[in-house]
Amino acid sequence: MTVLAHRATASDEVTRDALAVLQPGFEGTTAPAWLLRRIGEGLTSVGLFGRNIASPGQLAALTAQLRAERDDVLVAIDEEGGDVTRLEVRGGSSFPGNLALGAVDDTRLTRDVAHELGRRLAECGVNLNWAPSADVNSNPDNPVIGVRSFGADTHLAARHTAAYVEGLQAAGVAACTKHFPGHGDTNVDSHHALPRIDVDLDTLAARELVPFKAAIEAGTKAVMSAHILVPALDPTRPATLSPQILTGLLRKELGYEGLIVTDGMEMHAIAGTYGIERGSVLAIAAGADAICVGGGLADEDTVLRLRDALVAAVREGTLPQERLADAAARVRALAAWTQGARPDARPEGSRASGIGLTAARRALLVTGTAGPLTGPYVATLTPVANIAVGDETPWGPAAELAALLPDTASDLYPQGATAAEILAAAGERTVVAVVRDAHRHPWMAEVLDTLVEARPDTVVVEMGLPRAEPRGALHIATHGAARVCGRAAAEVVAGAVTAV
Repeated sequence: MTVLAHRATASDEVTRDALAVLQPGFEGTTAPAWLLRRIGEGLTSVGLFGRNIASPGQLAALTAQLRAERDDVLVAIDEEGGDVTRLEVRGGSSFPGNLALGAVDDTRLTRDVAHELGRRLAECGVNLNWAPSADVNSNPDNPVIGVRSFGADTHLAARHTAAYVEGLQAAGVAACTKHFPGHGDTNVDSHHALPRIDVDLDTLAARELVPFKAAIEAGTKAVMSAHILVPALDPTRPATLSPQILTGLLRKELGYEGLIVTDGMEMHAIAGTYGIERGSVLAIAAGADAICVGGGLADEDTVLRLRDALVAAVREGTLPQERLADAAARVRALAAWTQGARPDARPEGSRASGIGLTAARRALLVTGTAGPLTGPYVATLTPVANIAVGDETPWGPAAELAALLPDTASDLYPQGATAAEILAAAGERTVVAVVRDAHRHPWMAEVLDTLVEARPDTVVVEMGLPRAEPRGALHIATHGAARVCGRAAAEVVAGAVTAV
């Protein structure tokens, strides 16, 4: 082989490896020509978001279209269930989220719910789920984790993380446990800025890392890094870009050998400080194997920019070719696993399609009583949704309650609304006030207090983290805002079922 031919071959290999480590998104409900072309050139993963999904049948056709180009392509999705759903983005999830499962604290139930969710993903051709969240929600003011966590108890979070991983992977879908080394003790959303966790190593080891150890022991196929600064581990670089955290801690100390995926590189914590090209090079150099990008950047130009940045870094010597090759090999190894995965039979508890509703009913915490309602007025106090949850997905019990009590009336009230407006609209109807994280929103708490004072028969439904004291004649904490959580609450309000 001539020197020129050898260089061309090496360059081709580097380019294919650079494509292999990317997990891009795209626009539309069918695969664009550019995406199929890049899959043919070596792109091994694709990320799906709500914008790509219209129905299970359409999604299955889309994934089949991708696999016509490459039969082992990794098709990833951010489907946590609960508040964060892409599969049911326009109607709300059929499964409660992590906090509800943690509130029940039945690991068999968690495993069965994850298995049923995984089965539905697998039926649609999705084989990598960016879930579960293993974060210990130790900071109740956390604006981005909250009900996405199993709870504030470390060991509860650990056992349910493991159960979720086992259930999902038993359905043939790879789990991606996130957000390493733990995003629970933050009061900043990394979509907007760079959060910082100022705790010592002993606290990290005893709290944040425990659920990740449990996930590794359970065999999680992937781990997602967090865009957070943890000075006790690395005082200068966020976890996604830190060799000390990804290679030193996750690989060497915890012994993890699977795929390391970054959180979305277009998030401001990275894009606003390092830029996505430099950030992607630093992430791979630090020990990450796959670059997640596409939640907000979903075009061919982004893929080419990142591919070329990685290739240039290898040529310039700032990224060892061996590190890029190792990362690409881990991506391909996971793709091979998904082809060979043999899903378990459906567990007994999930054979009925209503396992999600069953779990949501069990998660309710009901305080007080209310008389029979014939025409309630549902006033939903709506905070601004964080980016992970999005504002496309409807939430609350209003629609479900209207199905049970056809005379139900309802409206939405954003920040700035007053109790007087709600009372005027309600008239003689019983007010059902629906809130989400009332403890984090002073305006919401103020409206709620005024409503309860004026109308002691007010029913309160808290669909976020239930930190505030229960108030109202009847108080229902759902531990999440999934559609099934709304249904479970509506059943109690309507008296259709007996609260347990």
